[in-house]
Amino acid sequence: MIRIFTGDDRIRAGNEIKRILGENYEVIDAADLTPKDLPNIFKGTTIFDAKRHILLRDFTANSSIYPEITKYLDTPHDIVMLETKLDKRLNTYKTIKDQLEIKEFKLPPKTDFTEVFNIYNVAKRDGQKAVEMLKKIEPDEDPIRFTGLLVSQALKDFNPKVLKELSDIDIKMKSSKIDPWLLVESFLLKNSNLS
Repeated sequence: MIRIFTGDDRIRAGNEIKRILGENYEVIDAADLTPKDLPNIFKGTTIFDAKRHILLRDFTANSSIYPEITKYLDTPHDIVMLETKLDKRLNTYKTIKDQLEIKEFKLPPKTDFTEVFNIYNVAKRDGQKAVEMLKKIEPDEDPIRFTGLLVSQALKDFNPKVLKELSDIDIKMKSSKIDPWLLVESFLLKNSNLS
């Protein structure tokens, strides 16, 4: 089976590649490949295993081989194509898009620090409103990073009770199975009592 992975979050893509291909897989840089190389990659076997696990890098960027992919969609091997960029306007893409698994791994959008700081300041007065504000940014935010930003604001206030509470939350996030966002929401609701 052939899969195409693209996007700028290389860590998540790499984890998914390891999950699919395992720890031991072949890595082939497609920049110098020619159409003559493709039968060996997609149909060939090795003396060790009939089913190969292959990572192809930037296959779609090589215009001499990319259109040939349509001949090898029935490969018996597990192949992941890791692409820096995937041009969805090309005819080859339009031909294969419904026949292969294509996954995009995007980095989360950059945090709007102003919004985080606003949530912290609102939580000092109204925890419920701060939780409502948090719910709007939760899908695009990482709870551990968000907590770190809360700590930076608490340090400016230098409130020992708040710092202690955030320290406890940080430990719980890293050591328990409790949903991290529940811990953050709990802190926001308590924060007006701590200030």
